[in-house]
Amino acid sequence: MFFIKFNWLKSNVLLCFVFLLFSVAVSAQQSGTRIRNFDVQHYVIRTSFDRSAKTVFGETTVRLKPLTTTFDAFYLDAAGMQIESVSLETNGKPLKFAADANRLNITLDKSYSTNDEISVRVKYKIVKPKLGVYFVSGEVFGSYKRPAQIWTQGEPEENHYWFPGYDSPDDKATSEQYITVNLDEKAIANGKLLEVKKNGKTQTYHYKMDVPHSTYLVSFVIGKYKQVTEKYKNVPLGFYVYEGTDFIVPRAFGKTSTMMKTFGKLLNYEFPFEKYDQTVVGKFNFGGMENITATTLADTEIYAATNSKSRDAENLVSHELAHSWFGNLVTCKNWSNLWLNEGFATFMESVFIENQYGREEYLKEMKTNANAYFGEESVGIRHPLQNPRALPNILLFDSTTYKKGAVVINMLREQVGDEMFWKSINNYLNKHKYQNVESKDLQTAFEQTSGQNL
Repeated sequence: MFFIKFNWLKSNVLLCFVFLLFSVAVSAQQSGTRIRNFDVQHYVIRTSFDRSAKTVFGETTVRLKPLTTTFDAFYLDAAGMQIESVSLETNGKPLKFAADANRLNITLDKSYSTNDEISVRVKYKIVKPKLGVYFVSGEVFGSYKRPAQIWTQGEPEENHYWFPGYDSPDDKATSEQYITVNLDEKAIANGKLLEVKKNGKTQTYHYKMDVPHSTYLVSFVIGKYKQVTEKYKNVPLGFYVYEGTDFIVPRAFGKTSTMMKTFGKLLNYEFPFEKYDQTVVGKFNFGGMENITATTLADTEIYAATNSKSRDAENLVSHELAHSWFGNLVTCKNWSNLWLNEGFATFMESVFIENQYGREEYLKEMKTNANAYFGEESVGIRHPLQNPRALPNILLFDSTTYKKGAVVINMLREQVGDEMFWKSINNYLNKHKYQNVESKDLQTAFEQTSGQNL
């Protein structure tokens, strides 16, 4: 039955793309992309903490360029913050501001133009953050000891609960963080670790991510961790697990280098960033999160790998790694196009299974994906892959986005053949690297490369 259904899907791939194009037409009228009057260039985020009061002390500098010729006021996404001051970074000049539930409205000292670049510094604190930053108490976790932790979760739009900025995926900027923690703790964040500075009873980690990325990918994790290191070619790999549990690293993360090699070869595009860290955290509501160069993973998923012969941890690791290309390097323009992130990561998860365990296992995985989608669809959970009414909430993350997305991508593979498929994907990645994409961009890449009218 599966192979019959698979051939039927292959013969109807054109119908599927007509359906996708219809979704694009609708979303043009109900776009999920925001209108903005500035382009963020760089974030500098400084954080320190009062753990007992669950309080974050923050200072964020936003460097931006106006997109209008008369730019004298703007707003940043900011929720749950007690704003202490807003000023120009260059001269410290105070700026007028007004904060409401979700916005920080800022009035500039004069009107600026598109030729200018402005750096605005915001000082604030957050007491018992509602979202974005999570304080986790230390406790016994199964047969292990889970240390006290502080970690962030940005996707879809939680990061404006811990630093002010433009919290939608369509504006990419570089970022750096200064994270002050206790001397016995580590801080893991995005990009290259430039310095760890001792401050008496504390220490400050300085990270910098020097390629542009969407705001939701900015993150940190803080806690008492055991660090295990490896390398894939010239890329440092860091595995951060609880103290006394580094034995889990080969079981849960042992194929990371193999995954990088497999994906790099198939895509003809090597791992695109300067490092790759994977950190386990407690009480995480998802399996994992592909924060750029610093993936966060649920400890419940990773530590289960010691007691299970299933490939669950392996699949999770490959899925999040695949996001380095699909989601981080090339990112959906808005949440209507989330399937371009999640569908591809799910597909690449299956591709790794194919390369490790054979074609039959790959087809079984595709059948599982299809059944998961049809199961949700049968109970009325349905929407097009490009969802014109998508809102930034948990309802986005369903089997249509993940599983149907993967199956549709496999249909494209069957339609154009392996050689043209991987060439098309390489075209897509190279053309749109460090940019945002919509479904039509994927279609264009396939049509230009394969010569087929899809």
